[in-house]
Amino acid sequence: MSDIPITHTCTAERVAYRNFCLLIPPPASASFRNPYREWIGAQIRADFFGYAAPGNPELAAEFAWRDASISHIKNGIYGEMWAAAMIAAAFVTDDIPTIIQAGLGQIPEKSRLTDAIESILEWHELEIDFDTTVYRIHELWNEERAHDWCHTISNAMIVATGLLWGEHDYAKSICRAVQPCFDTDCNGATVGSILGILHGRKALPESWVGVINDTLHTGVTGYHTVQLTDITRDSLEVIEQVAKG
Repeated sequence: MSDIPITHTCTAERVAYRNFCLLIPPPASASFRNPYREWIGAQIRADFFGYAAPGNPELAAEFAWRDASISHIKNGIYGEMWAAAMIAAAFVTDDIPTIIQAGLGQIPEKSRLTDAIESILEWHELEIDFDTTVYRIHELWNEERAHDWCHTISNAMIVATGLLWGEHDYAKSICRAVQPCFDTDCNGATVGSILGILHGRKALPESWVGVINDTLHTGVTGYHTVQLTDITRDSLEVIEQVAKG
């Protein structure tokens, strides 16, 4: 709580902050009067846990579970576990369906999230085109309803769509995660994270990464203005510490 201002949080995370102030600790902080408990907030925090456990989806999912349990329940937790495990798997395979399945392997088989992602995998295997896939997602979820456009499951389906129909192209994958609408910035970021691992920094289009100028502005204590190369160096140190146990 001392490192991230409450005003830099939204929905489930802000409710969890409020619950901390009411002396409600995790995991109850995730469920007490929290209508956002299965929204996408935890899934978009997954990246670092995948980076910290490269090639180890199980460990990445465990890290994600610990993090998500503060603010989310059920599929809200599973979404972060799925994304973290996919990111970890992307370090050791470049096959997109395998990466997605690696994520599913870390969440309950009978969950609604697993069922939804398996539908996307099935549509891709049946060679359903991208536009039809997006149409089907919109038939299931109404982007004009806040609950639908910000839910973990609806957005996870779009992440899987961007990955599968992006054809390993960095820009195309991100755009196909954004085009269906819903939580566009989050979905594009998750897909871009995985494609970035698969391609490596040197292969990323300069038109996308050059404008960032290696600089990031955040609300996190100690990282208000920071170079991406410095964050990378810090991340590598964490990975080494995790590897040492």
